[in-house]
Amino acid sequence: MSLTGKRILIGITGGIAAYKSADLVRRLKEQGAAVRVVMTDSAKAFITPLTLQAVSGEPVSDTLLDPAAEAGMGHIELARWADLVLIAPASANTLARLAAGLADDLLTTLCLATPAPVALAPAMNQQMYLNAATQANLTTLAGRKIPIWGPAQGSQACGDVGPGRMLEPLELVALIEQHLAPKMQPLAGIKLMLTAGPTREPLDPVRFLSNHSSGKMGFALAAAAAALGAEVTLVSGPVALATPAGVTRIDVESARQMHQAVMRHIGSQHIFVACAAVADYAPRTVAEQKIKKTDSDTLVIELTKNPDIVAEVAALPGKPFTVGFAAETRDVEKYARDKLSRKGLDMIAANDVSLAGQGFNSDDNALTVFWPAGRAELPLAGKTELARHLMTLIAEKYNETH
Repeated sequence: MSLTGKRILIGITGGIAAYKSADLVRRLKEQGAAVRVVMTDSAKAFITPLTLQAVSGEPVSDTLLDPAAEAGMGHIELARWADLVLIAPASANTLARLAAGLADDLLTTLCLATPAPVALAPAMNQQMYLNAATQANLTTLAGRKIPIWGPAQGSQACGDVGPGRMLEPLELVALIEQHLAPKMQPLAGIKLMLTAGPTREPLDPVRFLSNHSSGKMGFALAAAAAALGAEVTLVSGPVALATPAGVTRIDVESARQMHQAVMRHIGSQHIFVACAAVADYAPRTVAEQKIKKTDSDTLVIELTKNPDIVAEVAALPGKPFTVGFAAETRDVEKYARDKLSRKGLDMIAANDVSLAGQGFNSDDNALTVFWPAGRAELPLAGKTELARHLMTLIAEKYNETH
């Protein structure tokens, strides 16, 4: 059992996703972990302490100022006990309090008092997640190198659809295993640049051309590269995702802005991974005012080719080890190998985006990876797990050639 002897403290805050926490505790116990639970008052409105006590086999802690517990400095004892503190679900309110460094209940006090790493699994309404205040809090927490796992995207209990779903218990168990595993860092000392997300090509002040890329795969790869020891620079198109811990992020909108950001920093990079879904074309001219509807049934827009970022990087003298992506709807190997050869890439990761349940706007993906002398199949998996496998393969091939 992969977590035998590990001590995991699960913090549960108020939100409908708290129902998943009982299964998370059970799954951790199945892997041999010792689990203790801390609940906020709001969490108890969604799931009872008795349920968590039953699945953990330990008393549930829920009060900072409990005379019986604090006679023995109970919150300090809990803080010292844990190998990892995971707050799942982590509500918007809890993220705000942690970002501010508050210690006004047992859970937030533990997070300040523990020497153990603290990880967060956000869960909330999609509009709350996208709110600028929540995004600022996530950026603050990520800047403190606090792992932020999720959220996933999809249907929510309130009926909305969007980012904000807590990751599934098995996904969180896998992330805990990865986080607590002995750290192998084959990319230590390596500078890695990665692009992610879509680009937006403006038509006028209110409209743009874009695509369905969510950025999830690229952000998962950035997190995986940082975990393997790389110094990661992430150039991202417009996405609703928190910056992974330990990653430097540069935000851009258009393909030309992404091109400029990449070329400005590429000279010092050892590895370049082009995961962004960059628009091949952009409008030749951008209207200064909103384009008005006319009586005509057609609108003609002239497009001009955008810079080919990955090809330009691969053509540089002393180029970095260059990895491309190919999102195809048919003949995946044919088109991927052609792109690998034509653009002078060292490796290409291809996926069939015509298949339901993987690729754009999905939490899962599958890849076939090609390099001049070989190939590897990475089967359907969550993007976090898949990113770990792909980045390990990139590190292996890079180290073979350098």
